[in-house]
Amino acid sequence: MSRWAIGVDLGGTNLRIAAIDEAGKILEKVSLPTRTRQGPAAVVREICQAVGELIHKFEAMEGGIGIGVPGILYLEKGILKQSPNLPGWENYPVRDEIESKLRLRVCLENDANAAALGEKWLGIGRNFQSLCMLTLGTGVGGGLVLEGKIWHGFLGMAGELGHIVVAEDGLPCPCGGRGCLETEASATAIVRKAQEVLAAGRSSELMKFQQDGGELTAHVVYEIAKKGDTACQEIFESVGRYLGIGIADLINTLNLPLYVIGGGAAEAWDLFSPVLFEHVRQHSYIFCEGSTRIERSVLKGDAGLYGAAYLGLNGAVTAPS
Repeated sequence: MSRWAIGVDLGGTNLRIAAIDEAGKILEKVSLPTRTRQGPAAVVREICQAVGELIHKFEAMEGGIGIGVPGILYLEKGILKQSPNLPGWENYPVRDEIESKLRLRVCLENDANAAALGEKWLGIGRNFQSLCMLTLGTGVGGGLVLEGKIWHGFLGMAGELGHIVVAEDGLPCPCGGRGCLETEASATAIVRKAQEVLAAGRSSELMKFQQDGGELTAHVVYEIAKKGDTACQEIFESVGRYLGIGIADLINTLNLPLYVIGGGAAEAWDLFSPVLFEHVRQHSYIFCEGSTRIERSVLKGDAGLYGAAYLGLNGAVTAPS
């Protein structure tokens, strides 16, 4: 068997763990809900149990464990400083807790940085030395690969792109600010907007779904919008508008060749991207149509897993050339 490692994508809603070999083949993947209400120690136990089962099944793991975590990290210390989507994890020593239980090397990384690394390794960014990644999940994550390396900033906290302010006098954000991109373009924001539509009685399809007792998710809203529901389509037009404003700011600031949109809510690309491009053209005077690329992730929801596994295999933050 070729060398393999374990990638962990720890999200505010879902926990996913996979054994991935050096060719990028997923040997096995485990998906679990993130039981945030039980506290970090319980979630770490679930991670260690799943990792242990994969190691026992495949054996001879030559790599380590890479873990993508949402929020601000003290990378050198392996500590999660804070995460709006993981309440109760403030100043939690994620790396040391997992290493002490499994006695294996752990490479900790911001989850969106891991996703950017995954796209650089095996995805749409493989032919680019620099790219910017936005992940639309419970929140909006951001990752930067500049000249082949993840850009961490001087304190290791760069790339919090979900907290770019895009809505003047906007809604409060869990980070403490207002009008952040995360409050307008995340999967959580899509569900909130759908609940507002329900409260206003503007969608008979959403009302029917609610009456049937289904769980309202961003995917459900997308499926209803695809059927022609105008109110739900307007939700994704709103997502596109604020994403376009945010990406225009990034283009004006960074002037990179590639901006990638991933995460679960990116499945609605067909509904929000036309409005996104309209607002990028409107707000970025250096946007070069045909040269500056804005693309949907080709690895989709697995980008973070691939990037985390790459860290486990290589133990470094240098992206593949």
